[in-house]
Amino acid sequence: MAKLIYSGIMSLDGYTADAKGNFDWSMPDEEVHGFVNELERPIGTYLFGRRMYQVMSVWEDMSLEGEPQVMRDYAELWKSADKIVYSTTLQGATTSRTRIEREFDANAVRALKEAAPRDMSIGGPVLAAHAIKAGLVDEFQLFLTPVVVGGGLRYLPDDVGLSLELLEERRFRNGVVYLRYAKRQ
Repeated sequence: MAKLIYSGIMSLDGYTADAKGNFDWSMPDEEVHGFVNELERPIGTYLFGRRMYQVMSVWEDMSLEGEPQVMRDYAELWKSADKIVYSTTLQGATTSRTRIEREFDANAVRALKEAAPRDMSIGGPVLAAHAIKAGLVDEFQLFLTPVVVGGGLRYLPDDVGLSLELLEERRFRNGVVYLRYAKRQ
């Protein structure tokens, strides 16, 4: 059975975006980006909400001329993975290997996990909250950024309690700390 992994970049005070929706403070440097690429390599399917999909879809046809190799590598990883976007408003997909689902169905995601030959990733805290509440997220990968934004969109939902086991940690030169946790059964 595939794992469902929730991965994201978070401020020190627990947010993925500030109160105005900005997340420019979260842009990874080359060292962190290269590490992210290695984490993404085994992912076969991305689950996204509309907003996260629209942010990430730039990787489909972004001009990468003159960009570092880590960006070109990530673009290839993005293009080679399947994408499922949960949206009631998106009219259609703008990227390849993408399908639109109108609502999050925990049972359908559970069945997808059981059938998937490769691990899956869920992106965006709003969609991830649904999967966390349904008990579907197996692993949490977070990049703790040395920034305090004071409010905004939280990485984790407020109304869920979880017991987690630390599997891995890593500190980067820019002060970012990577933490990987498994949900205790």
